Amino acid sequence: MRLLRILAFPVSLVYAAIVHLRNLLYDVGFFPSKKFTTPTICIGNLSTGGTGKTPMVTFLSEMLKDTYKIALLSRGYRRKSKGFVLADAASTVADLGDEPFQLKRKHAYLTVVVDADRSNGIKMLEEKVNPDVILLDDAFQHRKVLPQLSILLTAYDALYVDDWYLPTGNLRDAKNQSKRADVIAVTKCPNLLSKVERGSILKKLGPKHHQKVIFGTLGYSEFFTDGKTKISFDGIENKKCALVTGIANPEPLVSHLKGLGLVFEHLRFADHHFFSDKEINDFKAYEIILTTEKDYVRFGDRLTNAFYLEMGHVFSKVDTEILKKELIEAIKPHDAP
Repeated sequence: MRLLRILAFPVSLVYAAIVHLRNLLYDVGFFPSKKFTTPTICIGNLSTGGTGKTPMVTFLSEMLKDTYKIALLSRGYRRKSKGFVLADAASTVADLGDEPFQLKRKHAYLTVVVDADRSNGIKMLEEKVNPDVILLDDAFQHRKVLPQLSILLTAYDALYVDDWYLPTGNLRDAKNQSKRADVIAVTKCPNLLSKVERGSILKKLGPKHHQKVIFGTLGYSEFFTDGKTKISFDGIENKKCALVTGIANPEPLVSHLKGLGLVFEHLRFADHHFFSDKEINDFKAYEIILTTEKDYVRFGDRLTNAFYLEMGHVFSKVDTEILKKELIEAIKPHDAP
């Protein structure tokens, strides 16, 4: 695979040229961007995944839920439905895609909508729901919408400044477009990140004067769960276990579980993989299937031996306050009489 990526370098140059031209046409106004009445908060990245966008949606929505009526607008990657879909109690993972379905399942207060046309999605949300704020999931490269606040995520061990364009690297947007971010969140950092390491990362990122940079790590639950039953790490110590992942970067989870001394076979699949009946049947050969919450929702009700580990972003009190202040300032005009 690595050799193929290297051989594809000429293709990546063409891809990079197209991406830069597209952004230039937006920058000079040849392609228009629209700002909507409802405050919109964009959460995205420059790479193909693995930065923690879904946990960030959870982090932001939990921060805002007591004050604002929140809606989430997502493309609904790999869903089976078309066009605009407003999630309800009957919605399935096929209707919404795994991440929107996961978020709706977990946060009943959150209005969830999927639409590949973000402008149409916002328009329909304003007509049908009239939320106070709209979270735009994975929308940094969708420049038809001009958000009130843009949060750019980049993983500690895969900073966008160190990456290259598809298909040789994982960048799907130009590095210089980081200038459009109001907040740059460095995610999946080690628990103890020194001031020297922070300074080194800041130097690499070279944030603009208006940009805030925050650093977060991943926090994991002390239990696995199926949404009803909780099992401890000790409870699976001597069982035949498999870790099933269909996410962009499972390495932090793998490292976390190995660090706890768990013994398991790692069955790795592509991001957003929809598991076949044969694969599900193969999983039944294990006593316990460990997985992520995102993968769990794609199992449906076909497995009774599967448990997921809840996880989320953890930011320092100072960085949390920085993020909260930026959010409130972005939403503030909507509150003005």
